[in-house]
Amino acid sequence: MVEILSDNPLLKYLLLVTLFALVSASAYFITLAVGSRQVARQRLADAGVITEPDTAIGSLRSDRVESAWLKLVDRVEKAGLSLVDTRDKAVRQRLVAAGYTAPHAPRVYTFVRLVGVIALPAFVLLVYWLLGSSPSITTLYVSLVIAAVLGLYVPTLFVRAKADRRQQEIINGFPDALDLLLICVEAGLGLEAAFARVGMEMTEAHPRIAEQFGSVVLELRAGRSREDALRRMADRAGADEIRAFATLLIQSTKLGSSIAQTLRVYASEMREKRRMRAEEKAHRLPVLLSIPLVVCMLPVMIGVLMLPAAIRVMRTLLPALSGGAGG
Repeated sequence: MVEILSDNPLLKYLLLVTLFALVSASAYFITLAVGSRQVARQRLADAGVITEPDTAIGSLRSDRVESAWLKLVDRVEKAGLSLVDTRDKAVRQRLVAAGYTAPHAPRVYTFVRLVGVIALPAFVLLVYWLLGSSPSITTLYVSLVIAAVLGLYVPTLFVRAKADRRQQEIINGFPDALDLLLICVEAGLGLEAAFARVGMEMTEAHPRIAEQFGSVVLELRAGRSREDALRRMADRAGADEIRAFATLLIQSTKLGSSIAQTLRVYASEMREKRRMRAEEKAHRLPVLLSIPLVVCMLPVMIGVLMLPAAIRVMRTLLPALSGGAGG
């Protein structure tokens, strides 16, 4: 049997594809069954408790534009493939932190990962077939497993990197927003009007901050409480500075203290943190510059310094060696 498989590459590919499909299907159905049981247990545990529905953070307008992704995932689910993740809340928070606020974003994310798990191993098989190579069964199996793992985790890494970059942009622009917010509050504007004004002013300089402030204004105008709107802003941003700022405003409102004084103190702290981050990056420069200096310049300097001495030694030793050999 092994000799037949080694002599027939097509049969070997078909066998490996079949094994891979069986393993993938078994893992998917087992995960789906376990997830369904967990969802059922959660529903039984939450029975009789009325909670607010967990809606996605996005535009508060009633008209929703049907996108191509939404139509695609709807067709896939109508075909019988469920794209609902058992960790839907955690996935939704991660996607919102990366900027994907659509209600169907978690389903699209699951669909992209599923397609990657299937498409990348198929692409590897296609490359082997086009190149006409006949790798061993072990090499081909390892290649397919690596491709499947990449298809599963590359979307996660992409979303995480985008969320980190978005969070860094929010942190970098937040001290400027605090200064403008302090000016607006001291000028006599209310907190909602101050958020709206600062969001309009920072649309070009820091669009991420403007987006967060605009969402707070829309939620406040829609009737949501100030505490809830600020906490949702902190959850969307995912930054500790924004979370501390929201907590500070909520406590100031509850205790009746001056919001202007609170903003002044916190803005000073944020400017100090930004200055410390800049100093930290400046202190890292000598260490980072030492790497190209050692790798690129040090060998050249050693060569320039040692080459004349090496030439002088060779000119002295070679005649002596040649004379000794002739004698």
